[in-house]
Amino acid sequence: MTSLAALAGFMVGAIAMMAVRTRAGGEPHPVEAGESALPQGVASVLAVLPSSAVVLDRDDRVLRASSAARAFGLVRGDRLMAAELLALARQVRRDGEIRESEFEVAAHKFGMEATNFAVRVAPLGTHGQVLVLAEDQTERRRVEAVRRDFVANVSHELKTPVGALSLLAETVRAAADDPVAVTRFAGRMEHEAARLTYLVQDLITLSRIQGGDPIPTPACVPVDEVMHEAIDRCNTRAAAKAITLVAGGTEGLRVWGDDELLVTALRNLIDNAVAYSPESTRVVVSARPAGESVEVSVSDQGIGIPESSQERIFERFFRVDAARSRATGGTGLGLAIVKHVAVAHGGEVSVWSKEGSGSTFTLRLPAFGGTALAVPSTPIIPLEAAQ
Repeated sequence: MTSLAALAGFMVGAIAMMAVRTRAGGEPHPVEAGESALPQGVASVLAVLPSSAVVLDRDDRVLRASSAARAFGLVRGDRLMAAELLALARQVRRDGEIRESEFEVAAHKFGMEATNFAVRVAPLGTHGQVLVLAEDQTERRRVEAVRRDFVANVSHELKTPVGALSLLAETVRAAADDPVAVTRFAGRMEHEAARLTYLVQDLITLSRIQGGDPIPTPACVPVDEVMHEAIDRCNTRAAAKAITLVAGGTEGLRVWGDDELLVTALRNLIDNAVAYSPESTRVVVSARPAGESVEVSVSDQGIGIPESSQERIFERFFRVDAARSRATGGTGLGLAIVKHVAVAHGGEVSVWSKEGSGSTFTLRLPAFGGTALAVPSTPIIPLEAAQ
């Protein structure tokens, strides 16, 4: 509201100065030509305002409206469409007091369902004219809501392993004379400590890349090396479920980027595939050229993702099945990290999934040199044929 108040003050002051200068120059005062007239120069000021600005006459007719006000649907023709704003303008006209408020309208600008505005209404001169300034607060509100949710989710995720470690430590102390119990509870403590470590590492990684800034020093990264390193880091978890990790596709492809971030993103996709796949199945990691890009895909034979959840799976801490996710030891940040790594590289990530038929996540990244290098490819056994 502070910036809006300053803007309103500037507008009122500017209009007053225009009026004074006009009278000092010996020319007729613009309002004297008719109460519906605007002081000279007001139209120019309104034209450059980023906020929605409207000037009403004493009969509530719109004398001038900025393009933003019309784009948001606040003004149609010479009428102010928002009833709350009109009522506020009439109060200001009656008592001359500047008023501030916030309200929401179903403006449908650029497909938005509703728009939140911070409003300041001020009188203009002595002829009943009123200035209405409305600043779109929708994005700021959305960012604040995301920040609140993030803090709440982080607090919850940290509280679980920390609380478990505290209880386990008390239990170990109480069972000091029972070596078997101490060994069992110590193992649980190691599990919770590892979970806490993964969460902190993921938070640090996400903090590094969530700004959406491009990679500061991109280099040529061989896709084959990224794939094999990511698979190597996931082998232990896959082996525990007898899941076979297969690398295939086109060899010799290269992309622009940061090799460690790309390994992290691909490892998260493979870990995710392993976590949600039945035992003794396959996870295939493949690469192929796609014009000026390279596509790296991870396909599994897992439980699949409901269509209603597919648009949200890249959100931080979003889980399709919270109980199952926690049972697998996931932090809820893996796919968010993948998304931000893709964006930081000037690429994107997409998903195809069908419940009961598995999922395929695809990273699309800019190719080194502008065109993906095509070399003889290694054939991949389709998952359908492997079943």
